[in-house]
Amino acid sequence: MMDRRTFICAMAGGLLAAPCIVRGQQPAMPMIGFIRRTVAEGSAPFVGAFRQGLNEAGFVEGQNIAIEYRWAEDQTDRLPALAAELVRRRVAVIVAGGNESLIAAKAATATIPIVFSIGDDPVKLGMVASLNRPGGNVTGVSFVTSDLVVKRLELLRELLPKVATIGFFWTPSPSGELNLRALHTAAQSRGQKILALRTGSERDFEPAFATLVQQRVGALIVGSGALFASQRNQIAGLAARHAIPAIYNLREEVEAGGLMSYGSSITDAYRQAGTYVGRILKGAKPADLPVLQGTKFELVINRKTAKAMRLTIPPSLLLRAEIIE
Repeated sequence: MMDRRTFICAMAGGLLAAPCIVRGQQPAMPMIGFIRRTVAEGSAPFVGAFRQGLNEAGFVEGQNIAIEYRWAEDQTDRLPALAAELVRRRVAVIVAGGNESLIAAKAATATIPIVFSIGDDPVKLGMVASLNRPGGNVTGVSFVTSDLVVKRLELLRELLPKVATIGFFWTPSPSGELNLRALHTAAQSRGQKILALRTGSERDFEPAFATLVQQRVGALIVGSGALFASQRNQIAGLAARHAIPAIYNLREEVEAGGLMSYGSSITDAYRQAGTYVGRILKGAKPADLPVLQGTKFELVINRKTAKAMRLTIPPSLLLRAEIIE
């Protein structure tokens, strides 16, 4: 027998039947896929900044959006499968943190919008047609670092003017190659030498520091990228153990015990990525959203680490830096 509610909806006719049906169903929240090659623990500041950007755009995780997180745990070869899994989940947008995650996501879908946060040139990576008009399904935030790595070398010279050989940790990528060439050119102009060491996984850092000690390297520039960010505690600890002054890309690396950093704010880049995701969820197309470039730069110095290494920070650096005690 037809119950009373069904009878009323049926009798109300086509125009009124739809609200009766809808009231019994809750529309599914849009789902965002978030993918990084790192471990989850080291990514908390970036995830928090991303959520802040979403909030600014009117979206709150668990209220009107859901987020599916995928972590490759520093195993790059896992990224294609993780990206494919997000595509199968039919997420509304994929957020790619780092070059490798972006490449995997782009290979997995040509239709789902992708918003990236990377320290490389997305045009040279072949991910977008141009910065102003990306085209396709990809846009995001780029904090290109080829100019900044020379600035880090200059800051090390201010701190340690007599150092002859400086180490450089890097991973092969378009920006890594640019940084390496820029460093060699800048160092040669001042009679200095760059000892470049490829570090592709967390297992490479112990032997890399052993090489620095063996070669009597006086200071170190740590490259940019997801691996260095996620392994910041290990790198800072090894630098402290071997008393090698190092400059990093991110303030988070200094907060982990590193000596000093200079670079774009990666947390601000993830916040901007969050606002872009919000705009896409409201109907904007990635092809029409220009790639944003990091404009917030910061010099950060850890005074406690400097004291432990018996370093005197020149006033010229202290006046320009944010000091972490």
